[in-house]
Amino acid sequence: MSTEEKGAWIAGVVAVGMLGVYLSSLLSQGVPLHETEYAWPMVWAIIGSGIATIVLHILAAAFWPRDAGKKDARDKQIARFGNHIGNGFLIAGALAAMVMAILEWNTFWIANVIFLGFVLSAILSAIVKLVAYRGGFHPW
Repeated sequence: MSTEEKGAWIAGVVAVGMLGVYLSSLLSQGVPLHETEYAWPMVWAIIGSGIATIVLHILAAAFWPRDAGKKDARDKQIARFGNHIGNGFLIAGALAAMVMAILEWNTFWIANVIFLGFVLSAILSAIVKLVAYRGGFHPW
């Protein structure tokens, strides 16, 4: 397994974990969703996922030093392809947030649709990369 494939696994697992922690922090407040305190849980979820990703990449490089930092043309193509596919959720989240802002929705929904766009982008990107690594990659 290449370093880039390990990185895709790390990104996917961290994104799913971050979403789970964030949602549990919102749902545990016991008030309607739009009344929850969402800003700091969101900030801590983002910071925590960044730290977790860095630590896990360092651990992966420490446990498999022979593979660390090696990237070939196929890795670059798969990374580009996965990021390209994942960016669709970023665009969808940004457009949805723009429409919500124009319609003057509650800031809770606007912030969370942007957050969800980032998380779904990371998850889909990781899935696409892992499928490309495991099932074969045929660039268009």
